[in-house]
Amino acid sequence: MDLEVKGVAASPRSQTQSFSGRRKPLQQGWTSKSWAIQNPCRPVVPRLDLGSLVDSDDEEQDIIPEDLPAPTSKYKLKYQQYKTEMKEGYKQYCQRNAEKTKSNIRYQPSPRNKTDNKNAQGEEAVMDDLTTLDRKALLQQRYADNPYHAQQSTRKSNAEIVAAEKKKQSVAEQVMLDHLCRIKTHSTLTENMLSHKVQFDCRIISRNGRDACRELVGFFFIHDQSLTIYEYRQFGKNRTNVLPFIKKSTYSHQCGRRKGKQYQLGDFYIGANLTFLSSDHLRLPESIKENTLLILRITNIDRVASDDLRTDSVQQEDDTTRQEANDRLVFKAIQDKLKEQLHKRGVRILTAMGKYFQQLDKERNGLLDKADFKQALKVFHLEMSEKDFESSWQILNENGNGRVDYGEFRRAIIGEMNEYRKSFVRKAFMKLDFNKTGSVPIIDIRKCYCAKKHPQVISGHSTEEEIKLSFLDTLKEACSKSDEVSYGEFEDYYEGLSIGVVDDEDFVTILRTPWGL
Repeated sequence: MDLEVKGVAASPRSQTQSFSGRRKPLQQGWTSKSWAIQNPCRPVVPRLDLGSLVDSDDEEQDIIPEDLPAPTSKYKLKYQQYKTEMKEGYKQYCQRNAEKTKSNIRYQPSPRNKTDNKNAQGEEAVMDDLTTLDRKALLQQRYADNPYHAQQSTRKSNAEIVAAEKKKQSVAEQVMLDHLCRIKTHSTLTENMLSHKVQFDCRIISRNGRDACRELVGFFFIHDQSLTIYEYRQFGKNRTNVLPFIKKSTYSHQCGRRKGKQYQLGDFYIGANLTFLSSDHLRLPESIKENTLLILRITNIDRVASDDLRTDSVQQEDDTTRQEANDRLVFKAIQDKLKEQLHKRGVRILTAMGKYFQQLDKERNGLLDKADFKQALKVFHLEMSEKDFESSWQILNENGNGRVDYGEFRRAIIGEMNEYRKSFVRKAFMKLDFNKTGSVPIIDIRKCYCAKKHPQVISGHSTEEEIKLSFLDTLKEACSKSDEVSYGEFEDYYEGLSIGVVDDEDFVTILRTPWGL
């Protein structure tokens, strides 16, 4: 009713009334229709004076106050920094787009060229024959196309580094106090001996999600070549503490070419493995003690302390070091050949291979024989020469029992993400697995996944639901259960996706954007 009353124009008589008179409400029982009948005068539209709308020269000129203060040097510097950042960001964005355009031209020939060179291309045509799942998986790589997200990602990374440094410093102080309290004769000499140490972060190599996401911090003491490892524990929302995980003692390698040799400073670097016998540590969780070996991977290390201590201690290169270097070269050559075959179908192959190995593992101990691995390479059309297979098998089958852990085999011949990338995969899974059970229901993944910032959604070529469904379709293929995803399956998915992403920051953006890390 209010809209109808306002829509009726005022009569000439009503125009002479004051403005306050228009606010009087209609008499009871009157409607806008009846009011219009009682006032039959046609509405009068005021005449439009077009002459008043002519632009004047005075209005076109911008009025600048004469007393406007000049910008200070502080704001000039901020503007220059902002201008430089924007130019550099746009330059990097253009370079990435140019590289991706070249790769698309290289891997996606035109239909006419395909027809002309059909017989000549042969094997390349088979490699570029992508399935629907491959194309759906490749959609996730498009998150790296957003140029504006790079600066925000850098700021987040810097904030995380500062928080991590504060966390490490508090942990180091706590560990120092813990060891000084256990030593009966406390003296300045003892404190100085304990201060000569290398601090490192590590994780457990396991397909058990609860164990794989444990956050561990270790210390290697130079004076007695001993080491100790603690586990971060969260108490409440804001309190983090560390509890002993591996007690302080001297330990030796339990597998590999250095089996039986005591740990030294040269054994501690990013990517190195530390092996322990589970039976020697009774306080370990039951899920870890199910395996004979506990394998820890060093994910980060105090480089400054490590470099300073390395200059003081002279370590000579022995035969074992040279053999390990040769082993790495053998695996690197094999990995380069297989990664070319997995460039665009890594997600589908690696997730399916993980399920295939689990089906072959009837004893559930993670060990398979030589024939099983040869059959797997044939099933997934991964071409590997007999010489390369035999050389890799000789290195992996160190104890000569004819059985190798299939996770170790796959990491050796295909490779794996670096620890920087894996840290973000664990962050994403830990955000989903808030109950720390080691597996996440598909329903929770569907709720947490956000495709709002996907370039195809922003451009309008796809909807959020379409991008989300494409992700869920490829992820479900990796799952042994239809309603949940384990950590191992989640890691396999991003392991395959990582093969086609060259830049580390692009891969981090692919994880940060949909999961809100």
